[in-house]
Amino acid sequence: MSGVDILCIGEPMLEFNQIPADEQGRRLFLEGHGGDSSNAAIAAARAGAKAGYISAIGQDAPGESFLRLWEAEGVDAATVIRRKDAPTGIYFVTHGPQGHQFTFYRGGSAASRMTPEEMPEEAIRKARILHLTGISQAISTSACDACFRAIEIARAAGVTVSYDTNLRRALWPLPRAAATIHAALRHADIAFPSYEDATALTGLEQPDAIADFYLELAPLVVLKLGRQGVMVATREGRTILPGCTVQAVDATGAGDTFAGNFLARTVLGDAPVEAARYANAAAALSTTGYGAVAPMPRPEAVRALLATAA
Repeated sequence: MSGVDILCIGEPMLEFNQIPADEQGRRLFLEGHGGDSSNAAIAAARAGAKAGYISAIGQDAPGESFLRLWEAEGVDAATVIRRKDAPTGIYFVTHGPQGHQFTFYRGGSAASRMTPEEMPEEAIRKARILHLTGISQAISTSACDACFRAIEIARAAGVTVSYDTNLRRALWPLPRAAATIHAALRHADIAFPSYEDATALTGLEQPDAIADFYLELAPLVVLKLGRQGVMVATREGRTILPGCTVQAVDATGAGDTFAGNFLARTVLGDAPVEAARYANAAAALSTTGYGAVAPMPRPEAVRALLATAA
């Protein structure tokens, strides 16, 4: 792999996303692709950055479909391992009054078997940004250790480390999640907590207090506030950008779309506030369709929404 702008690490998962019932009342599911870090890599590539992916997939039909997807989206998959003895994970998304809910089938998956020894040191050293998430570390103990090893390699090489909290309570106990996520963030340059994650991980409720907490760990905090927008905070100051008004139907992957677009705009030269403004619009547009990947917008759609908002 030649050097990429943004190298993500984690688990891709085949997605089955619930769509409105048909005339007979049957619950239908739309097949697609998911996995937060894979989503972020695709979003970054659509935004114009060179993206790559570190993971493992099974030698199965879902794994093959991901290889075709990454090739079509321009995501470098040279550092994706193929395993004969482990499957590619899958998950289901259902929708209700409380929003979208996830049901995962990933036990023993190919990605969950990643180890520190499998981390591609040369590819990490050549990247400009290494991006990972709480889910990347939650899927297994060995994957957690692999992520810490990847961070170690990146830091030693002067590579920027980006971390999205992406808390999934079903994957690990909250105390362990908080300890691990915050330990990783102490070595990160960019932190992407969501408000929902942050309240669970810290017990804090005020956005400014949450920003203060995470600024003790990382120098740039991008606090995702959902429909209320985003706060961009540094140790010198902070800016709140309002949310964008769209006809939202499914928020699956919106945070990943935000992270990928923010990082892409950063490597393309935007300052943090401008990168967040762009990513905010991209994330909003991603909620206007079902699934994690299909609704991710292209730059022309993002610019059109920003022009309308202006």
